[in-house]
Amino acid sequence: MKLEIKWLHYMPHLCISISRPAQAKRDATFMTLPKFAITATQLTTHEKSVLYNRLYRSLFRIRRVEEEIARIYPTDKIKSPIHLSIGQEAVSVGVCAALNPDDVVFGTYRGHALYLAKGGDLNQMIAELYGKITGCAKGKGGSMHLVDVRHGIMGTSAVVGTTIPNAVGYAYALKYQRKDAIVVSFFGDGATDEGVFHESINFATLKKLPIIFICENNRYAIHSPQWARQPLDNLVERVRTYGLSAARIEDNDVLEIYERVSTAAKAIRAKQSGPFLFECMTYRWREHVGPNEDFYLSYRSRSEAEPWIQNDQVQRLAALIPPRDRQQIESEVESEIRQAFEFAEASSFPAASELYTDVFKEE
Repeated sequence: MKLEIKWLHYMPHLCISISRPAQAKRDATFMTLPKFAITATQLTTHEKSVLYNRLYRSLFRIRRVEEEIARIYPTDKIKSPIHLSIGQEAVSVGVCAALNPDDVVFGTYRGHALYLAKGGDLNQMIAELYGKITGCAKGKGGSMHLVDVRHGIMGTSAVVGTTIPNAVGYAYALKYQRKDAIVVSFFGDGATDEGVFHESINFATLKKLPIIFICENNRYAIHSPQWARQPLDNLVERVRTYGLSAARIEDNDVLEIYERVSTAAKAIRAKQSGPFLFECMTYRWREHVGPNEDFYLSYRSRSEAEPWIQNDQVQRLAALIPPRDRQQIESEVESEIRQAFEFAEASSFPAASELYTDVFKEE
């Protein structure tokens, strides 16, 4: 650190400035990170094959589901706005691959990837987008309000930041009940501007709750770039001031996300540490809301997106598994997607009486 004292020629005041040495890459280490995690490089050949196949199936499945949603959307069969996760799939897939079936997640309106990665029912998801009674929210919630409690998906929300305190409250209940499950709270970089984010981080750290916070940082809150909203690009440093263990994961790396979250989850279950926060750097390929690209709006450029597209984690994992396995996975996924859309098409819309159900808790 360098301390410099100088007079500014345009202001008759003494200026004391402190400059930090430039770093080629942000420090991505924990304050206190346990060292017992099993990484992909330590797995046997068979274990690695199983992991890679599992990750590829989830990545490819999410990508193809959303590509089909984008294809169908202009027909007006889908009755809700859509916020696609194309380009950001690696975050949800890497995180959810590290979780147990009884762990729970809370998400955002860009929640297709999270819903599917955690095991949400695909038929019910597509039916929900169609506004059908067989949807996961009976056709009342649409794309932004996906829920599948049986698979630990406690809900997504259209309002920025609102599921963060819900996740913290659930984690508090788990600790109070002395259960081994953990909670994962997903949110975007825009949610870190909300006061409830800081209140939740503080409370979770104070109570040492079994929760992992996942910031999917795609650098934009709708069309507003991060640099226009925050004076410093230092989320990890800021949350560490609460006493929270935190790290940034660069390059949308699905394997590193899986390894880091696996480590954190094991530490929480062993009562060794926690909570944790991961800032996962990622990039949204399509427009904020809708099926198309939006580079013509000029708030971002195609050249900015190109490195992320070249680093596509779907293609990366595809190259790590045998061609025969890949073909089988892709064939099974395509069949599942076709059946899901047929299910949605054949399902009925809710009856008018559904307007009065699920409004109040009935004894």
